[in-house]
Amino acid sequence: MSVISLVLGLAVLTGCALNKGTALAADFANDWAGTPDVVDIRTNAENTLPFLGQATGVLVLADGTPADRVTGLAGELREYVVRHDEITGRIAADGVTFTVVGNESRTGEALGLWRSLAADERVADGDIRAAVRKETDRWWVGITAVDAAGALALFRDMVADGGRHRPPAGGTSLQVNTERGARTGLMVGTGSDGGAPTGAIAAYEAVAARYQVVHASLKPDRASIVVAQSADRDHAEELARRAAPTLGAVEVTRRVR
Repeated sequence: MSVISLVLGLAVLTGCALNKGTALAADFANDWAGTPDVVDIRTNAENTLPFLGQATGVLVLADGTPADRVTGLAGELREYVVRHDEITGRIAADGVTFTVVGNESRTGEALGLWRSLAADERVADGDIRAAVRKETDRWWVGITAVDAAGALALFRDMVADGGRHRPPAGGTSLQVNTERGARTGLMVGTGSDGGAPTGAIAAYEAVAARYQVVHASLKPDRASIVVAQSADRDHAEELARRAAPTLGAVEVTRRVR
């Protein structure tokens, strides 16, 4: 008997799908089809090995779906992923997508952050994602802001105690970007351990107070700043290094047309 025949025979005998991730994704789409307020269902399959795989399913809700309805669907989806532990469930509503995990309190924290981000006019879109599948104490949050001032303010709101936005408890990595076309492109993010880029922000603000910044990338261990062509690059770098004398890497370049 050939290996292919043996594999196919086992699939028939056991009732398992050869491409399990694909089968799980199809199940998710079928199970949630026709759900009120769900306007689209997006799935992604991971077929790791024969008969092994996972899937992610996203319920896309109609614009303006009431928060109470989103909360109710999150509860239903949480119960679903508990029963189907190889499927990651997510909800996209009002421009913000969040992961629903089996732990009720953790899902409640993600839902609370969804509510605050969806109501914030500075937010263009957001993503609240469990960094590890299912029961996890680690989250990744990505936010797109309408402009650089909003991006920096949102970042501070997220990392400050008592800020407007409260990330899930435990470990959370955060990255805030400006949307495409912003006058100043800005990316500010924590380290993998959640540490804030305090020095990099100080360097950026020192330069931005004197010169037009075209783009900046700020992380705990480095600051990369691009100033306008008319700026004095050497002076801008001096300002940045003076503001953050202990920062490991400070790079200031001038835009070239």
